[in-house]
Amino acid sequence: MLRLAEATRESWVGEAMERMDLVLLDHAHCEKKAASTALNLIFRYQYRPELMVPLSSLAREELRHFEMVVQLLERRGLQFQKLKPSTYGGDLYKIIRMDEPNRFVDTMICCAFIEARSCERMKLLSESLEDAELAQMYAGLLASEARHHQAYLDLAAMQISEDEVYARVAEIGVHEAAVIAKPGDEIRLHS
Repeated sequence: MLRLAEATRESWVGEAMERMDLVLLDHAHCEKKAASTALNLIFRYQYRPELMVPLSSLAREELRHFEMVVQLLERRGLQFQKLKPSTYGGDLYKIIRMDEPNRFVDTMICCAFIEARSCERMKLLSESLEDAELAQMYAGLLASEARHHQAYLDLAAMQISEDEVYARVAEIGVHEAAVIAKPGDEIRLHS
């Protein structure tokens, strides 16, 4: 269960399919950022040994996804290049409380929402794309995205009770729904 407070707006899939080259490039950047986030958390919380292996494993899987999408871009004659990111992540993270352990809990929950939104959108693409290779790739990523979503929630529950985690999930979910409701200037995986 992805625990998203609101579904993606109906127009997103059509917009994404019209600009799939851009969505694929953004997808590569999202995978790279997800790996970087997991690694940064390893450094930020290095005094918490119970986090090291789960976050390292997550980072490796995100890097494998990054490589897969970059190779797909190359097969399609496209290059991985710099891309202005969406404002989604930055706006989502504004809800994070800065005092510990709240910062840790909120960060894990925000990461879980990013994974959940990715999963939801990849499912929409897998069901809508006529391009069999792309549809298959997105369908193949769904289980990983859902697993990453739950992994971050499980990490948050190492700090506070599961009931407290899910109470905060409900609060952050309302915020995430407001963030995703504002489409950006350009189509992105999270726009």
